[in-house]
Amino acid sequence: MSEKRTFGLTAFPLPKNAEGKTYFAQSPGHGRFATAFRQLVEDPGLGVLTGDAGVGKTVAMRNSCNALTRPDHLVIYLCHTNISSLDLYRSIAHELGVTVAHRRGDLWRNIKKGLVELVDDKNISPVVVIDEAQNLSDDFLIDLAAFLNFAFDSRDLLTLWLVGLPPLTRKLHTHQHAALATRIAAEIRLDPLEREAFQAALDHGFKAVGVSKKLLSDPATEMLYRSSRGVLRVASKLLRTALRVAHARNQSFVDEHVMQGALDEIGAV
Repeated sequence: MSEKRTFGLTAFPLPKNAEGKTYFAQSPGHGRFATAFRQLVEDPGLGVLTGDAGVGKTVAMRNSCNALTRPDHLVIYLCHTNISSLDLYRSIAHELGVTVAHRRGDLWRNIKKGLVELVDDKNISPVVVIDEAQNLSDDFLIDLAAFLNFAFDSRDLLTLWLVGLPPLTRKLHTHQHAALATRIAAEIRLDPLEREAFQAALDHGFKAVGVSKKLLSDPATEMLYRSSRGVLRVASKLLRTALRVAHARNQSFVDEHVMQGALDEIGAV
């Protein structure tokens, strides 16, 4: 696009599909998650990752999964959670390449047999990620505690991450899910970035797309931070709009007037 040429960008900063050099992993929350992710790969168990919409949960999970060596690891990612408990297990079975049985008992048996063969015979570590997990039914979560019981609870073969909005945490810690809650080995919450981390993410985002000079005035940066409340998905949308507004005004610098124009355009307050 023409605004890319105006600002010398190879791509837009803070992209939704951030990975590799465009992924900002230096915030405290992302650091805690990365550590927990590595630990659960080495010592399989159940992890829970929560945070408000747009803080980077899926991006963090995708980048950590992409860093795993292949074929030593098998990653299964599921995000369609508004389905029955049985259909979710069928999805897991399909991804594992085992027979998708109709009865739950047979289905569980096939999945567990497939997981044991992966770990013991093929030396492959399975990592299952269930995104949008706040929508999981109570029936599935109640079943999950039993499903994770391997060999009379003497082995943990599966690294499983539940990723979702904050209501997921509240649901997991209710009385009816006590059995599953005791299995949680890591529980991480990603919060919006504080001002210093937000500035670091912004600097990293511009550098990753080929920009070394300052493109935002200090007042514009402050407006961006306050309007996005430190949520990078919101900041990305607003920043992209601001760059387009600046280009339309024949400016190669985003000042507070341009940023206000972007805020007006997208209806931010």
